[in-house]
Amino acid sequence: MKRYTQKGILVTLTGFALTSLVAFTEPGPVTTPTAPVMTLAADPVDHSIYDRLAKKHINEKGLVNYKGFRSDEKELDKYLDLLSKNPPTDKWNQDAQIAYWINAYNAYTIKLILNHYPVKSIKDIGSKIKIPFVTTPWAIKFIPIGSEKISLDNIEHGTLRKKFNDQRIHFALVCAARSCPRLRNEAYTGAKLDAQLDDQGSDFLNNPAKNAISPQKASLSKYFDWYKGDWKEDNKSIEYWVNRYSKTKINKDTDISFLDYNWALNEQ
Repeated sequence: MKRYTQKGILVTLTGFALTSLVAFTEPGPVTTPTAPVMTLAADPVDHSIYDRLAKKHINEKGLVNYKGFRSDEKELDKYLDLLSKNPPTDKWNQDAQIAYWINAYNAYTIKLILNHYPVKSIKDIGSKIKIPFVTTPWAIKFIPIGSEKISLDNIEHGTLRKKFNDQRIHFALVCAARSCPRLRNEAYTGAKLDAQLDDQGSDFLNNPAKNAISPQKASLSKYFDWYKGDWKEDNKSIEYWVNRYSKTKINKDTDISFLDYNWALNEQ
């Protein structure tokens, strides 16, 4: 018979009881708790359908094969339906929300062109509109998001510019015109958004057809004129944004002008 003291209590065990105790309390192999695996949260909406279509029908210059999109329009509609049924909420992280809205703008712009194809310019759609007080394609409320229908203007000005303080969205939204930034041939995602927007800025500012820059004279995109207030937010300037991405730098003495905008369709 052996005697054990546990928490101040004297316990007497018979040999049988001791054997039983050992059988039940003998430690097994020591294991180290596994730390949780840290992964980047996936976007609440799966953008893979649009990603596949973009890779298939948009080339490295951002030009679109609209005829190809027409052949895959059912797949595009599946993606748009997914967006429609899963609007962002404030529970989403900010990058996932921005990625959703940029993809929605670009994908629905493609859909708008397909609805009126063939056209030489998105601006030609304006003359075809038979809706009172609606004179531009960007004002058509044809986009079902949740329980309401919204326009491209609502996405750009009512949501992205109003809610999110990231001027780089101007490098990502593409209104189907040649002078627009390159239409990216992949979907935007929350996890990659920051790098994607920086890449868009670099591509846009270093494309001489869209921004012709020298230290003495900079002929910039009309974006820098149309949205001059945006570029000056947070005590920044047009000079700041140009120099952030352009390989050729400008200064306060650089003569700045703005290029005419080419509204021809961004078609291959």
